[in-house]
Amino acid sequence: MTDEVPAGFDREWVEFFDPADADTMVRADLTWLLSRWGCIFGKHPEQGGCPGIDFGRSADGCCLHGAFYTDEADVRRTREVVKKLTPETWQLHRKWKQTIVDDTLENDEGEEEPAKKTAVVDGACVFHNREGFPAGSGCALHQQAMRDGVHPMEYKPEVCWQLPVKRDFKNEHRADGTDVQVTLITEFDRASWGPGGHDFDWWCTSSPLAHTASEPVYLSYAVELTELLGAAAYERLADLCAERERRGMVAPHPASVRTPERLPAPRRI
Repeated sequence: MTDEVPAGFDREWVEFFDPADADTMVRADLTWLLSRWGCIFGKHPEQGGCPGIDFGRSADGCCLHGAFYTDEADVRRTREVVKKLTPETWQLHRKWKQTIVDDTLENDEGEEEPAKKTAVVDGACVFHNREGFPAGSGCALHQQAMRDGVHPMEYKPEVCWQLPVKRDFKNEHRADGTDVQVTLITEFDRASWGPGGHDFDWWCTSSPLAHTASEPVYLSYAVELTELLGAAAYERLADLCAERERRGMVAPHPASVRTPERLPAPRRI
């Protein structure tokens, strides 16, 4: 498989209380946010583009398994966007325009409702326009957002526009008897996918191939991070990231400090 840095490398973290919510602490992964990761979907692997999570279907990127909807509001919003799509902009429009949810999933123990995800058709997400489609390959929802001049997060399921930033919530009970709500911001690495992530032929966040962006993640994902944290918390986070970058990283992301040009072309072993 393509070159990836081993898991378990050192990371730097910063934590601060949300200026807009004194009861919430933000704990952010500086190693990830100051990395030069950037999506390389759309280019051929031999040109430094995305090899995909299945080397046999590199043109499908990471859109093979569909995306889990966050909640019913996420489903409803996606259905509204689907009304904007046509057979000319969405390859599977004629047959699948009414079937955008996989209703066959069972709920896990303790969950009131079963999880819902985008339907998968012929081995890829129902919204994924395949290679050779006249309007271009890739997510039909993302492409429609570009045509409409809006940010893709307004049209795509939440998990799709968040990746590969990972947000988690936890409650910490401290020794003094107080509880603190923590919002965690970090990298959506292989382990974050669960056991299935280890079956991917390649995953971008740990590969130097995808760490060639001109600016760090905290800037390139400013819109998404603002949506995830709120404006005040993002502004504070950005200040802390800039200061850490000025002083120099103690634990930089190993995929960002290697030289992609020296790596071999993607191949299966």
